[in-house]
Amino acid sequence: MSSSVFALQVSPTIPPPLKRLDDLAMNFWFSWNPALGQLFRKLDPKLWREVEASPRLFLRTVDQSILDRAAGDEAFLAEYRAILAAFDEYLGKKPVPRDGLAEGDLIAYFCAEYGWHESFPIYSGGLGVLAGDHCKTASDLNLPFVAVGLLYRHGYFHQRIDRSGQQVPEYPPIDPRSSPLAIALDRDGNEVRVTCPALDRNVAVRVWKAPVGRALVLLLDTDVPENVAEDRLITDKLYGGSDELRQQQEAVLGIGGVRALRALNLSPTVWHINEGHAAFLVLERLREYTTAGLPFSAALEAAAANTVFTTHTPVSAGHDVFPHERVARQFASFAAELGITSEQLLDLGRAPERPEVFSMTRLALRGAATCNGVSKIHGRVSARLCQSAWPDVPPAENPMGYVTNGVHVATFLRHTWAKLFDRHLGADWRERMMDRTLMSRIAAIPDDLFWETNQKVKSQMLRVLRERLTQQYQRNGLSESHVHRLLKLVDPEKPNVLTIGFARRFATYKRATLLMADLGWLEQLVGNEERPVMFVFAGKAHPADEPAQWMMREIARVSSLPPFIGRIVMVEGYDLGLGRLLTSGVDVWLNTPVAPFEASGTSGMKAAINGTVNLSVLDGWWAEAYDSRRESRNGWGIPPARDEQGDADRDRQDSTTLYETLQDEVIPLYYARDERLGYSPEWVQICKHSMASVLPAFNSERVLHDYLRDFYAPSARLGRLLAADDFKGARELGAWKEKVRAAWSGVSLKMQGEPAPEISFAEAVTLEVDVVLNGLEPRDVRVECQVRRVLGSQLVVPVQGYAENRRPKGGLGYLEDQPVLRAAFTPGAVGEGGVCRYRLELQPPWAGTMQYEVRAVPSHPHLSHPYELGLMRRL
Repeated sequence: MSSSVFALQVSPTIPPPLKRLDDLAMNFWFSWNPALGQLFRKLDPKLWREVEASPRLFLRTVDQSILDRAAGDEAFLAEYRAILAAFDEYLGKKPVPRDGLAEGDLIAYFCAEYGWHESFPIYSGGLGVLAGDHCKTASDLNLPFVAVGLLYRHGYFHQRIDRSGQQVPEYPPIDPRSSPLAIALDRDGNEVRVTCPALDRNVAVRVWKAPVGRALVLLLDTDVPENVAEDRLITDKLYGGSDELRQQQEAVLGIGGVRALRALNLSPTVWHINEGHAAFLVLERLREYTTAGLPFSAALEAAAANTVFTTHTPVSAGHDVFPHERVARQFASFAAELGITSEQLLDLGRAPERPEVFSMTRLALRGAATCNGVSKIHGRVSARLCQSAWPDVPPAENPMGYVTNGVHVATFLRHTWAKLFDRHLGADWRERMMDRTLMSRIAAIPDDLFWETNQKVKSQMLRVLRERLTQQYQRNGLSESHVHRLLKLVDPEKPNVLTIGFARRFATYKRATLLMADLGWLEQLVGNEERPVMFVFAGKAHPADEPAQWMMREIARVSSLPPFIGRIVMVEGYDLGLGRLLTSGVDVWLNTPVAPFEASGTSGMKAAINGTVNLSVLDGWWAEAYDSRRESRNGWGIPPARDEQGDADRDRQDSTTLYETLQDEVIPLYYARDERLGYSPEWVQICKHSMASVLPAFNSERVLHDYLRDFYAPSARLGRLLAADDFKGARELGAWKEKVRAAWSGVSLKMQGEPAPEISFAEAVTLEVDVVLNGLEPRDVRVECQVRRVLGSQLVVPVQGYAENRRPKGGLGYLEDQPVLRAAFTPGAVGEGGVCRYRLELQPPWAGTMQYEVRAVPSHPHLSHPYELGLMRRL
């Protein structure tokens, strides 16, 4: 006989002396303030581990008697009051004026995933963690900022690894009641609901508020009673389901996100599309403008003016595309409201290289006046990938800029190191972390104290790692004696074994198995009992990525071979918490991507700020950070293979360099210990240089300052400019672009006379060019001369970009020191046949051999970049 089983939640009552514990638990501020976590842990350490350090779930589950005892414990109350005072002081700080932002400005940041803490897994990898850091830092800087994302009811999967190394995904539900979330209410106290198009119907969307310090995040959720069962699952899983479901999720994010902001009376003046998933917001903003009476061309200018697009993907296959038929069906009503045809709507997402599909990246590029990659190299790669958006402009000069990523130091720096910094750098070091001079004082910390701190942090990591591996091995049925062999080097009491970590999202281009290319050589590296080496692997592969899952099985297979038992371990359950533990606790952080596919990478930054030394392919951020000088070495770099090499040759070369670096440099230096000191003084110096060089340059505060200075503030200004006087600027700019595009095919250039082939330094050469304007005015066409030096037989590539505000240090940074000159011609009167003569007295600032070219580009004072239209005529 069956019977009904009912669920009943019994929550403890928080005693009055501790009544604001719930306030502390209802803000993700806890995720970067470890003292609060320690406070909860003191109440019930076992439960704290079981709830994965989630304060809200802890308070719903902790035993009443524990809270009652704590309410009478003066020591606990004193600690509680101190944390509460810090929380209130943090939230109570008034915003300070920011250069370039006006009163009333508001930045809206859209992303498909956020990683604030492991207890709330609505992230899958670096994109989400970076977005989480962006929110935290916006809060720290007290910026006017709101973020928008999706509330996945099952989030990204939890991971188990079986005895064969096979990943087993598990999808535990996310209960909003056990997370720092509250349903968004309107002014009348009613739940906010917005609707969003889903193919041939609308879906209802609930809005949740997630406070991240001072920053507000809105999370959208289709799991509401008004929706049919199919639609309730739209926001069920992150990156799960079909391509059609992905399109629905992105519509909810982009269109539903704009509508949610409007429903809460929030009016952003800057819109940041963080990866193409949110690009549908462009269509909604266009619809808002056209239904208010703007013509489509003016609406596009108004929307693009204050929109920023960041791409994180270094390969074309990583950019989302959807079938035209499905996009046209989902947005049929939008075309009518925009006053354009269905084909014109599809053209917004049509790229010449793949005209048969709708590209979210192309939509974002069309709807954003500014765009960027996430490192110097990635800026170059993205400029090439997206060059068809500006077809006449060389990739090195097109509008694609870059902002190199950084990490939120308060989240990823171990508290043990932070306390050491308090003593030796001053209590205000957190407010001065971009001060390189201050951070150089890390070198003055006594070596023995620095090493003692390093070993303490490492022991903490080894203790947790041993616990987790023991549980993993026992669950997989390994004998006690075998578990003992496997964990021989995972000993928190003896943290003096060189430990090398590799932990990240598993993808084939990250080459987790490159270390296993030559097992004989690897055996020599790890088998020396006098100089033992242990490799620790962790990471998740997407459940649909079989090649990446094979890599996990291969690591497990190699780790089970006799020479590698206990020398190579792979721990399950990779998440933010495990990542923090490993990056701070290992000695060396290994990174072996195929260049230039890294985009940026941030795990190595998290390692470096904790004194861990990077050994990485010179790609992404590490190509900017690596210092090979003997007196200031901060790690080791593996030079990227040449482009023309095949995959096998490239992997062979990179693995050889990796083995040689470990064999000849890393291992000997780590074990070059002074017998009296018990550590290697040279190793300590590299650890210090790692910290001191990376912390001030690759923190998320620097990232936000870059975005604020180079993207947010200029975008807000341009948006205000084009919106003034009933969008007069947007109307004029839209009409002007239409005129220029119609006339440009008839624009041509002709040099008058033969320019002098040789001059003396300080002399000038006169250049005169006749331009057929084809109905345009001289002010519409800028004629410029670009001068490049020829050094030996090498032609120097031009780099000095006009958009210096979006390319820090001028031009593309990876070429920023190369000399180049651009000079503008002066136009004369328009003569017969619409011909205008442009004149330039060119006086090069250098001696030597030069090459120069003359080209014409459209020119307008409201362009966000001189080459925004992608049109160029060369002589």
